[in-house]
Amino acid sequence: MNTQNGLDMSRAPHLTIDLNTCGVSTGDLIVPGGRDYGELSLPIFSLNKGEGHRVLITGGNHGNELEGPLVSRRLIEWLPEVQTCGRIIVLPVLNPLAVEAWSRNTPLDGLNLNRSFPGRADGSVTQRIADAVSRVLLPTADVVFDLHSFGPTWELPPAATTHPIADPHLMAKTVRMAEAFKLPVTLVWQHNDTAGMFDTVAQNQGKVFVCAEFGGGTVGAGNLAIYEAGVRNALIALGLVEGQAEYPTFRQQKSGQTLETRPSDQLKSPAPGIFEPRCSVLDEVKQGDLIGILHPMGSLSTDSLDILAPTPSIVLALASGAHVNANEAVAYVARPLKI
Repeated sequence: MNTQNGLDMSRAPHLTIDLNTCGVSTGDLIVPGGRDYGELSLPIFSLNKGEGHRVLITGGNHGNELEGPLVSRRLIEWLPEVQTCGRIIVLPVLNPLAVEAWSRNTPLDGLNLNRSFPGRADGSVTQRIADAVSRVLLPTADVVFDLHSFGPTWELPPAATTHPIADPHLMAKTVRMAEAFKLPVTLVWQHNDTAGMFDTVAQNQGKVFVCAEFGGGTVGAGNLAIYEAGVRNALIALGLVEGQAEYPTFRQQKSGQTLETRPSDQLKSPAPGIFEPRCSVLDEVKQGDLIGILHPMGSLSTDSLDILAPTPSIVLALASGAHVNANEAVAYVARPLKI
């Protein structure tokens, strides 16, 4: 038996293609089976045009965020015509079990893939996917784009996001890369639930990692066009793709702003009920302005409750289309980033 650190190497994660091969290669990232599920083959595309940045683009990290897999397939169609240098690897679906179930988490083990990195070779299926990506794909890239869409019960303007990074040089590089998407919002998102994130593992290795988010509840042609334009803009900025970058049109506007949001900018429901937004994303609000109304549904005699802006800010995201529990987020606000 061929072993390394106690692991049977015949069962180690691996690629069925050689990424150093020039031109287009297609194959699979093999995730070994375990007690809970058998071997997974994740389809992968690579286009190697020699010297230049090494970029990894992934979708389907969360199974109910489908813009990423769709935009990834579009990239695979047009990259061979426009890529001039460097290497771009596209893995459209990181977690096929979650995508097939249209679930944020993997149904089999209940784990969130984006809280499971760097994973475990001897863990559950979600942990084995994270391990395969961490050990096989992440070392091949210096830039990573992970394509999300914030989930089906939120409205969020198209945004290229990152988290605060301790290294100021990497922080500045990452914000510039996020701004290169030229989406309506570039966002530095500080929140407490970051353990096990793909972002954190990559950034701890000094890699530029941008997470694209676009929440609107449904997958629409207009949303996909903006998302695709943003990724193309970023690849143009890296010098890998021919073309002229421009701001995609969002609500009749072509512009972008760089914002930050903190844990205190998450507005929560004071009781169970249905949240009614009374503003729109990207609205500017003053302290005390009405963001929305929470309508308790258990009794008609119970008064509805106002959700107010805590500070002068910009409305970043609004919950929509779902009943919320007490202490559940219903909105996020943000403010211009000061570096």
